[in-house]
Amino acid sequence: MNTAQNKKQKFILKLFPEIMIKGSSAKRQMVGQLYTNLLSIFAKISSNIEVKKFSDKMEVLCPTQVLPEVRQRLLDTSGIEQILEVIQFDDMDTLDKIKVKVGELVIDSLNEKTFVVRAKRSGKHEFTSIELERTVGGYLLAHSNATKVQMKNPDVTISMELIQNQLNMITTKYKGLSGFPIGTQGDILSLMSGGFDSTVASYLTMKRGIKTHFIFFNLGGNAHEIGVKQVALYLWNKFGSSHKVKFITVDFEDVLTEIFRSTPPAYMGVTLKRLMLMASEKIADEMEIDALLTGESVAQVSSQTLRNLAIIDEVCSKLILRPLSTMNKPEIMSIADDIGTRHFAEAMPEYCGVISQNPITHGSFKRMEKVALKFDYDVLSKAVEEAQHIYVHQIVDDVNTLEAVEVVSDLSSGEYIVIDIREDSEPIKTSVETLQIPFHKLKKEFPTLPQDKEYLLYCDKGILSQLHAQYLKDESNYENIRVYRPQ
Repeated sequence: MNTAQNKKQKFILKLFPEIMIKGSSAKRQMVGQLYTNLLSIFAKISSNIEVKKFSDKMEVLCPTQVLPEVRQRLLDTSGIEQILEVIQFDDMDTLDKIKVKVGELVIDSLNEKTFVVRAKRSGKHEFTSIELERTVGGYLLAHSNATKVQMKNPDVTISMELIQNQLNMITTKYKGLSGFPIGTQGDILSLMSGGFDSTVASYLTMKRGIKTHFIFFNLGGNAHEIGVKQVALYLWNKFGSSHKVKFITVDFEDVLTEIFRSTPPAYMGVTLKRLMLMASEKIADEMEIDALLTGESVAQVSSQTLRNLAIIDEVCSKLILRPLSTMNKPEIMSIADDIGTRHFAEAMPEYCGVISQNPITHGSFKRMEKVALKFDYDVLSKAVEEAQHIYVHQIVDDVNTLEAVEVVSDLSSGEYIVIDIREDSEPIKTSVETLQIPFHKLKKEFPTLPQDKEYLLYCDKGILSQLHAQYLKDESNYENIRVYRPQ
């Protein structure tokens, strides 16, 4: 018999155990949501993919030409505990048919190896599961060059499921993503910076079945916005493409300027986080979202001590989830490796200049209250009103309209003058002429410089330099300005 006869490429999906222990109504809703999610995902791949829903599992049948893509999508879909890749054969109604069919598939792989046959059976048959295992095992031993049947630790385990007259030969088992299906646990708005922490936190809520939208506070011009949109698109496409989610950009340049005008240096970092939460809460209210998400980890930086987090949170009445709060950096980076976001995070510069030289680590509620009174909140309201909303699936077209300022890493490739825009720091030492102009004086002083030279702006992380280079290019049409980021 031709081995291709009645052959279908098939997956059996075992559901996340927490789904299976839910009450009947909740379980039915979650299984239905996973079914809907899979239909949405596979509709973008092929119209010939079939999904079957059962109370305790699902089955996916697909054409061979899309098998690798279907497999990867299943591995990245929350709600699935285990994925069994199988070859399905119909009309397997006798032991003789079954043993011959199994032999056709596996005999060549048993040469000089030990093996065992494991079978699960459901339906009515004239034989037991043990008789099925013995019959197939005896046939394989007699018709192959296998050394022997070995019940414990064999070289090869041959797994099969017989459902009525349908034989499923399990070729590979995969560990699924687990978690709940997206769409079963409500919506959340993730404060997204594009670094390790916010991307991992967003992944964890997506994995838990929460529809995760993104809000980005732009402190660094087009380059930072492009970078964050790219990682948001990656996360959505890999783990959440069954649902439409939003990406909101809030321009915080004027807010940043107001922080420097009104806020003592020690409280700038805490103030920035408070303002981000306040803006996020307003936008979440508009979107009818009840919770916010951040990637903060206790004591990882100065603004993330318990006291400072409490001071930050007092401005917001929303539920704030911090899934990384007790994780250390190596744990977070390990997850980033697993999900494929590490290279995004490593290339993502962080904002600088806002976190002061000597930030407060144990802030005072009373002092913060007095500091907050000096801030002009009309600036924040304007930023929220002018926020840009797009769907994540529209990001590719949107990013193509942005042009980031060019970054230079090799000073030998041209005649440059480096401008160190950091405040209260020793100027960076380079092989070319270096000036020191604090970023808040740059707008006034840059026009006085010789304009026949090429200038490179520098700061520790690269974001304020991008912001101010973009500002000078946009506002005054300077074309002789770039960003310096050493290798």
